[in-house]
Amino acid sequence: MRDRSFLTVTALITKGAFEQLPYHMQTAKANGITKEEIAEMITQLAFYVGWPNAWSAFNIAKEVWGD
Repeated sequence: MRDRSFLTVTALITKGAFEQLPYHMQTAKANGITKEEIAEMITQLAFYVGWPNAWSAFNIAKEVWGD
């Protein structure tokens, strides 16, 4: 489930589906994805999907992980 959650979050960020992202980030967190892992993933994606999508994802991640 951990890997599935990670991949789902990646796909949603890539697609720009930010309405669904908070729920799936909560699920990823519950499945053991750490704040550091999500930050690294978003940073890596930024170079491929664009920084605007990455910043939107970072803002949602901050809400989910409490930073």
